[in-house]
Amino acid sequence: MFNVAYPATFKRDENGWYLVGFPDFPRSHTDGPSLNEAMEEAIDCVGSSISLAISHKEEIPKPSALKRGQKFVPVPFWIAGKLALYWAIREKGMSQSELARRLGVRETVVRRMLDPAHDTRPEKLQAALEALGKRLVLSYGDAAA
Repeated sequence: MFNVAYPATFKRDENGWYLVGFPDFPRSHTDGPSLNEAMEEAIDCVGSSISLAISHKEEIPKPSALKRGQKFVPVPFWIAGKLALYWAIREKGMSQSELARRLGVRETVVRRMLDPAHDTRPEKLQAALEALGKRLVLSYGDAAA
């Protein structure tokens, strides 16, 4: 089971802003004037980084372990199911055509499921994950910064 949240460093700069970096996405950075706003920006940033990687069919790392001084940044809902499906397809080495056959849908339906810009119903993502022997599990916790 993977936690769909990525570790990030939150450091204050000389102006009091929080600068955020992601060890798993070294080219991704953001900031915010307060810790809460920096976290909101970090959630958006990690979602955009994943969205871009999916669009370019790039490898997306599983979240690394949390280290001292880091905080977990959750993957936003709008991309979490697509990320799980993306990982499952790649893990199985399955083509989108094969998944479409298993689901009894056209390949364009599977392509849309993986398209970060397309709003996909959670039930469709869950059915696709089930066809791959996977399940997306939702949890919640304190939003303490």
